Amino acid sequence: MIMVHELPFAFTEYELFTLLMKTASPHYVRISHATAKADCWTSYEVEKKRLNGLLKIVDRISITTDMWKSGQKIQYIVLTAHFVDSDWNLKKRVLNFVDMPPLHSGVFAYDVLYKFLQDWDIEGKVCSIFMENASYNDATIRMLKYSLSFHKMLYLNENLFHVSCCAHILNLLVHDGLFEIEDVIDNVRESVKHIRTSTVHLTMFSDNVTYAMLSCVLEFKDVFSQYAQCDASYKYLPSDKDWVRVEEVRSFLTLFNEVTNIISSKQFKYIYIKELLMEKSLSEELWMKQMTDKM
Repeated sequence: MIMVHELPFAFTEYELFTLLMKTASPHYVRISHATAKADCWTSYEVEKKRLNGLLKIVDRISITTDMWKSGQKIQYIVLTAHFVDSDWNLKKRVLNFVDMPPLHSGVFAYDVLYKFLQDWDIEGKVCSIFMENASYNDATIRMLKYSLSFHKMLYLNENLFHVSCCAHILNLLVHDGLFEIEDVIDNVRESVKHIRTSTVHLTMFSDNVTYAMLSCVLEFKDVFSQYAQCDASYKYLPSDKDWVRVEEVRSFLTLFNEVTNIISSKQFKYIYIKELLMEKSLSEELWMKQMTDKM
């Protein structure tokens, strides 16, 4: 429970939890936070040993890295291994999850990643690595290639060693396109912020992702007009023309959202992004043509 729900180790010492457990079982003895921590650590070591055994019988491993920021603004790097087991099943396992300083260089990222690979004794099995398109990653990849080539010749003359993160590329693509209509998007976003901070709370507007936000606000299109009549301080009401654009953009981003979900899952499916961009670039609407040309 503690690990799954990310609870503090002291959770086992809370009075209400102890009362609950004693009600369920009169023979329950309270567990200290030190014992809870030790038990969690033991579970981790057992699983790590099991994973180590699994990785030893694997010949090739693909690695993905991901930068993640917590609610406390702490930046983490996640290292995930992808491989095919002896039964030809695709497997994915998180190897490391550690904090990273916000201003780090390619050399620092290399040192961290290579140490991870050494700790798991898989530096001679890495066949490819997926990383975001950050500029400092160029130095990281160059140094990794140099170091790993000492263990084993990289496949296909290193041509497939570095694979850019598709989800990150799509994110950059959409960001560039939305920049062309940022005034409309900003109006919708400020409308959501205004309503969330007012005395009338619409909890449906909690998602800050652009696609999800646009999908959500379209369901409440008429509510915004009524709200503007009730609150004189609300100055961000989108015009009828803006709402038409919001509907068009939401429809346009549906495919990108689907692709991102597929990339993040185990599904495999051909999605034709280029065809969609070509189609929209011929749109009679100038703003849509400008947006897709930017992308």
